[in-house]
Formats: sequence, structure tokens, C-alpha cells
Amino acid sequence: MQTLRQLSWFFKAHWKRYLIGIAFLFLIDVLMLWPPRLIGDTVDAIRNRTLTTADLTMTALTLLILGVLLYVMRFMWRYLLNGGALILERTLRERLFSHLTRMTPSFYHRKRSGDLMAVATNDIPAIEQTASTGVLTLVDSLFMTLLTLSVMLTAIDWKLTLAALIPMPFLAWSTAYYGRLLHERFYLAQEAFGEMNDHVQQSVSGVRVLRAFVQERADVEAYRRVSEKTLERNVSVSRIDALFEPTIAIIIGFSFLIGLGYGTYLVFTSAISLGDLVAFNLYLGLLIWPMFAFGWLVNVLQRGGASHKRLSELFVEEPDVQEQEHPVTAVASNTVEARQFTFAYPGTEKPALEQITFSLDEGETLGIVGRTGSGKSTLCRSLLHQYRMNEHSLFVGGVPIESLSLTALREKIGYVPQEHLLFSRSIAANVAFGNPDASEKEVLHALELAEMGSDLLQFREGVQTMVGEKGVTLSGGQKQRISIARALLMDADILILDDSLSAVDARTEESILRHLRQERTGKTTIITAHRLSAVQHAHLILVLDEGQIVERGTHEELMQQNGWYAEQFRRQQMEQDVAG
Repeated sequence: MQTLRQLSWFFKAHWKRYLIGIAFLFLIDVLMLWPPRLIGDTVDAIRNRTLTTADLTMTALTLLILGVLLYVMRFMWRYLLNGGALILERTLRERLFSHLTRMTPSFYHRKRSGDLMAVATNDIPAIEQTASTGVLTLVDSLFMTLLTLSVMLTAIDWKLTLAALIPMPFLAWSTAYYGRLLHERFYLAQEAFGEMNDHVQQSVSGVRVLRAFVQERADVEAYRRVSEKTLERNVSVSRIDALFEPTIAIIIGFSFLIGLGYGTYLVFTSAISLGDLVAFNLYLGLLIWPMFAFGWLVNVLQRGGASHKRLSELFVEEPDVQEQEHPVTAVASNTVEARQFTFAYPGTEKPALEQITFSLDEGETLGIVGRTGSGKSTLCRSLLHQYRMNEHSLFVGGVPIESLSLTALREKIGYVPQEHLLFSRSIAANVAFGNPDASEKEVLHALELAEMGSDLLQFREGVQTMVGEKGVTLSGGQKQRISIARALLMDADILILDDSLSAVDARTEESILRHLRQERTGKTTIITAHRLSAVQHAHLILVLDEGQIVERGTHEELMQQNGWYAEQFRRQQMEQDVAG
């Protein structure tokens, strides 16, 4: 019942739908009590030789009309209750999707993709079953049981009724015991399903690596172990599930045995009539559905409760980054500034960035270079406010990042990450992702700026070519350039290129950078790179090492310092000359 209470917010929002549906259920249960009484009276009339043709015709006509009414009302409650449950499923999916899009990277570091997929595909439908089948079985079994027992106690014989109910306490105990076991095992089965989903997702995403290292058989064997674990846990759920129906059938069988035996004795002693005994057994038959429904209810509620618990565990997660109560929604300037900025990833003690200070005016370009793991990408992600950070240490347009609304900040910044994610859509749709209203002419212009124009000639359908999942049909350089075109089409005030030219040759890189300087006059650009020629033109270059700035200046100033930057630049130039 706790699961139904947890869904009370939905039932309150759609109370009219559920009230009308429950009213139809109640009317059905009332009408279902009529046929046994009619049949019992008919049996008595036959035995007493008082049955006439008119009476038999009226009884048959009454049963026919009841059948039609029951058909219509059953359709109505299914439409109302099951339709309401589908609305709940849609609402939960929308809430889950919206919640996931608000979460910060640290959330996805803790949660596995397979578990999130399992919640969406398995747990939400289980909750939907609670709002449809659960409500039906609860209300219908409760009404039918109370109404039928009332008629049996008052219209037949109270002693016979109480005798037939002797086995029922065993039913209550067994369903409660099975329900507890079912809740525990179903929760574990859903966790195992999430693990299996996660394994499949990683294997499909990394299929090229698996083949490159000839690990197909090892991965298949690992999947077999995960799937066997999932199978075992689901079988353990099915074992408990399978006990409900036989247990209920045995208990109901004992009730019928007691009712038939004791009822026959009462007929012989003339305490009740033969028609009463027939009606009593028909009424007892009506109790079969509520008894089975009660076991089914426990099953559905326990599954729904376990799934609701998993869903609730996601909903209680809050993004690490929270907007202030009255955030700044507009910034006129494009300046970027860091003041003694220090940052450590959640769960770690050593700072990834330490005492970072720089100032970038409108229209200037910042270059960030350094060894792998020096903190270049971390600084870029910090500017997007993806993690909590010290207040008044990073500024955009003179406003502290934590004071800006997340929407305003991210609309102001165009970001091209190291990992270039393309969707399974056309090239045009991928480029226009951040600006869906862009015309095809604007898309083509952005692709030209990203030096993708000549590549489009290789595709039969041009910009309408489907790129496949994650851009599987494209080369690394093509994916990078499409990602750059997507950011350029946004025409953001601040553009961050996080090592986004690593997969293109030096000549293509030079052309892209020249286009950037021409198109982004008066706008701010931040470039991280391993190839130093990508930042050679920058107004300020920062050299990072273990999260700290070890060198700073323009290209000429850094060459005069004769430090890491100068040494690395000369080595790259020599390599380029040899390759040329």
C-alpha cells in the first residue's frame, strides 16, 4: 500500500478519472451479485414445480441485459484506469528524462548507463502496472469481497459462511510472507538487469576496441556470466511468483470443500433450501477472483514498490551545481577572468587546478597548452560551470559564474569537447543542433568555415547524409570538423575549442584558424591544444603543468623564455619539416 500512497500526487491530479472508473467497478460488483440469486430462485422453482415459461424467459432476458451492461461498464473502467496508468507512465518518463538532462557530470560518474536504461525500460512500466492493475485489484477485490460476504451472511446462512471462511487467515499469512520475499528478490533482479544493460552498452560502444584486441570471445563469456546472474535472480522471482496461485487455489479448494459438505448437511436438515446451496456456491465462486486478485495485488505492489524505490533513488539526486535564487540572466561583455582559481574534482583531495589567474578581454584569444593531464580540459569545463567551485574565482563579463543562470551562461558559450558526439541524424541536423532554425545556407557556410566543404562532395546526399550512431560512418577529422561547424553556427560570444583540431592535418588546421579569426572579430575564443601551432596567434598563452600555470605570455614572449613551450614548439616544427 505504501507504493499507492507514494503515487497519491498523481491520483489527486487525475481524481475524476479514477473516481468514475472506481464507480464503474462498484456497479459491476453490485450487478454480479444478481445472477447467483436468480439462478438459486430458479432452482427452487424447478424443485417446487412452480417455474413457468414466463419466469424462465424473464430470467434469461435479465441475464442477457446484465451481460451487456457488464460488458459496457468493463470497457469504461479499463479505458479510465488503464488510460490513467499510461498517463502516469508518460509523466514519469518525462520527469526522468528532464531530471537526467539537469544532472552534472559527477552524477554520471556514479551511475551506470545500464542502470539508468533499466529504470526507464523496466521500472517505470512496473510502476504503471501498480497504477492500473494495482488499483483495479485493490478496489475490485475489496468491493467484491465485502458485498459477496454481506449477501452470503444475510441472505443465505451466516454459519455456513463463517465455516467456509475458516481457511482464509492462512491466505493472508502466506501472501504477506510471499510479498516480502518478492520485494527483496525483484529489487535484486532489477539491479542485475541494469548490470546486463550496462555491459551491452559498453560492448556495443567499444566494439572496435574489442575487435582490435581480439577480445570478442572474452567479452561474450563475460556477458554470459552477467546474463546468467540476471537469469538466476529472475528465476528466484518467478519461484516466489509461482507459489501465489497454487497456494490460493488450495485454500479456496478447502473453502469449497467445507461449504459443499456443511451446506449439504444444512440442506438435509432443511436449514437452507437446495437453491440457497446453489446460490451459496455461486457466491463462493465469485470470491475466487478477489482471492486470486489479492495475491496478484501483493505481487504487483511489491514489484511496483521495488521499482519505485529505484526511481526515487534517482529523483532524490540533486545536481551539484545549483542556480542562485535570483541569477543574472544577461551579460553584455565577453570578457573571461580567473582570480586565484583552485578546483578539485568531487571525491578527490588533490586539486586539478591551483591558483589559476588570467584575464581575457573581448575579442581576444586564449591558448592553453601543457602535458597530458595538466588540467587544460578541466579549466574549459569549469568555465561551463559543470562542477561546484569556489565563489568569485571565475568571471564571465565581469559577473561571477555562480551568479549567472546556467541557461544564460551556456547560451553565451559555444563548446567543442575532445569527445565529439554526433547523433544518428543527417550532417545538417547535427550542425544545426544548437540552432534548429538555421537555414541550409547557414549550415553550409558553417561547414565551409570548418573546412568540411570538400568532404561533402564525397557524400552522395551531401549535408543530408546520415552519419550513423556517434558518427560511425565518418573519420575522426570529419567528426571534429562537424563539431566545430556546430559550435560556429551558434555564433556564441565565447567559443571554447578543447583540443578540437588534433585529428586534422596542419594545413587544414591553419585554414580553420584563419576562418575563426576572420569570422569571430570582437568575440572571445579559448583554444586548448597539443599542437602549439593552433595557439601561436593567441593574445595570451598559458602553459599548465600539474594544474598550475608554469609559463604565460604571447608566442614571442614564450619563445624568449626558452622554457617548455619554446622547446616543444621547436621540436614540433622540426617534425613537421621532416614530414614535409
